[in-house]
Amino acid sequence: MTTTLLETPEAEVAPTPITKIAIVVSKGSLEGIYPALIMANGARMEGIEAHVFFTFFGMDAITKSRMEHIEVATVGNPGLHLPTLLGALPGMGKLVTHRMQAEMAKLDIPPIPEFIQLLADSGAHLYACKASVDMFHLKREDFVDDLEAVLTVGEFYELAAGGQIIFT
Repeated sequence: MTTTLLETPEAEVAPTPITKIAIVVSKGSLEGIYPALIMANGARMEGIEAHVFFTFFGMDAITKSRMEHIEVATVGNPGLHLPTLLGALPGMGKLVTHRMQAEMAKLDIPPIPEFIQLLADSGAHLYACKASVDMFHLKREDFVDDLEAVLTVGEFYELAAGGQIIFT
């Protein structure tokens, strides 16, 4: 006599949809800022609430005097597959940055100032970290007009409650 076990199909459980994300931007290089902007934009395009918290050097993306001068980090960046010595050569950062910006333009990815404006216009919420603002001696007027607030980490956590937190 043989016994056969009948497998019962398990009920498929639909994944819980993401309705809110909180992105922390801490790096001030082109390759550190763009992933956050792209993810926030993708979230807004899907109707997902997006909160973007800029801290440390990531604040360069929303600082009026810096946002148009952000470059690719060429020294010690293993993703470039460029020897450190070459990355340190004068002008290499500008060259690599220009090349990367040209490739992004082909994909219709806007420059950082335009991207920040696009995010704000889409309803993304943009914040600066109070501790970093104080540490770098910045003032509210140093930032883009679309910055909603300068927040403490605790205040950001309150706004991000219930969301998926992403660090770039």
